[in-house]
Amino acid sequence: MEFVEQKLEDILGSLKPLSVEWKDDTARRVIERLTALPIRDTYNVDDVRALLDSGFDDGILVCRLFLGLSKDQFHGVLSEARPGRGVGVSAYRADKEGFLDTVVKTGLLETMALEINRKPHWSDVLVERLRSGRGSAIAGQKRGRSVEDFVEDVVKSVFGSNFKLRCTFTGARKQIAKCDIAIPSKTEPRILIEAKGYGATGSKMSDVLGDLRAIIAAKRSDTALLFFTDGLTWKQRQSDLRKIVEFQNNGDITRIYTFAMAKQFESDLKTLKREYRI
Repeated sequence: MEFVEQKLEDILGSLKPLSVEWKDDTARRVIERLTALPIRDTYNVDDVRALLDSGFDDGILVCRLFLGLSKDQFHGVLSEARPGRGVGVSAYRADKEGFLDTVVKTGLLETMALEINRKPHWSDVLVERLRSGRGSAIAGQKRGRSVEDFVEDVVKSVFGSNFKLRCTFTGARKQIAKCDIAIPSKTEPRILIEAKGYGATGSKMSDVLGDLRAIIAAKRSDTALLFFTDGLTWKQRQSDLRKIVEFQNNGDITRIYTFAMAKQFESDLKTLKREYRI
């Protein structure tokens, strides 16, 4: 595979946003349950019982959304009112009336009546809370997974099943390190791939530097290391990306790719397959 000295400006110019759907299966179920709730002026304990009996975890999430409380905050409120008796589904089944009494005392019934009768449509506020809480975390996870899944699909198309996914590989002098993909095996890899996608700044973007350094330190000098990434937030972390480009310029990383370079990534994998006779 031909050596190419990449430039920070070229990588930055190829970046694009990683757009994903924020809803997961839980969010879809909860939204369906929210929109199905009857619109009444008042609510009672039987309404809460119906929520929990038809799916405890989703029902508790609906209660939290009405109250605007995080999981930890809500658990704290229940635990303080029910010391030593638990706050999960087992505690509910063991003492339904006591559990329901505690939940009702949080002001849930009054909040339900207020939110459900709010204009415009009452569910807008709760869906927004769901989106900004669970949805934000899920979207971040999906951005990373979208890159990893794409890379895995390309590797599979070139090498079939002749690779190991998310493993600890053995490199020079029996040193070990974790990687996303090792080809053809984790014991004698000829090609190593790290795949990272980012949609928000944070410590995890710095973590990749440590991951790459560990791989570089452990791998054989003749083992190819490819790094596939994307996400516009690299533009806010250019110092970290610049260090990764330096790794490539120094020969520690063979090539850096983004989605805009996907065809090149597949072509290079085919070239490496021939060169390493995998």
